[in-house]
Amino acid sequence: MVNLVMGMWRTSVLGLALAAMSGVGAGRATSDCATDAMLVFDGSGSMVEFGYDWRQITRIAEARVAVAKSMPQIAPHRRIGLLIYGPNTGDSCTGIDVRFGPRANAAEPIISAVNALSPGGLTPLANSVQVAAEVLQYPDRPGVIVVVTDGNETCGGRPCATGTAISAAAKDLTIHVIGFRAVVDYWTWDNPEQEAHIRGDMVARCLADMTGGLYVKTETVDELVEALNATLGCPIYGARPEDLAILPG
Repeated sequence: MVNLVMGMWRTSVLGLALAAMSGVGAGRATSDCATDAMLVFDGSGSMVEFGYDWRQITRIAEARVAVAKSMPQIAPHRRIGLLIYGPNTGDSCTGIDVRFGPRANAAEPIISAVNALSPGGLTPLANSVQVAAEVLQYPDRPGVIVVVTDGNETCGGRPCATGTAISAAAKDLTIHVIGFRAVVDYWTWDNPEQEAHIRGDMVARCLADMTGGLYVKTETVDELVEALNATLGCPIYGARPEDLAILPG
């Protein structure tokens, strides 16, 4: 019963917040649709773990459902590219794979790539975002990056420093971070940015904070669908970060 009540509360909070975003961003939908985007998707080994989830469903299984539901709504209106990090054949941190740059009607290739994904490796989060920004030609062109991740940087990258540097050099680049069934690793003591975890958030939040983007915590398929629509979808893209307080930090 407690789990059911908490789930209902989370869904209610998420729905109200995204409804507010819809009203704020609707007037700027046309111009925002012209901005290219990159989806940076977590393909690390933890995506096939159950973690502490009582449902015993892997993250990748639920993420595939969410991508299949959301992309047909989003892709007809915005050019989207895809970068997947994690899977590799060598060093666990070298798996940064730009599947394709921003293209029209990318729903089918994105869904196919995520469905075919065999998660593995670690999480080179900062480097992946840097590569995605370069694909978008961020010093010269506006762009949007949406990161879907289940945890922290585990390859020695510095998301806070990366976010700061990108923000300083970018023409107009916004990075949104969606934590999906994310686990905060409080024991990553070799990362000097660890102090960001004091609030119970992933260090990856810095990428959003430093670029004026949204940091969204999601636990279910429906929440992930709503978050993808909120950050990539044209009708409600453009809301201010303060208008989205999905879950307590």
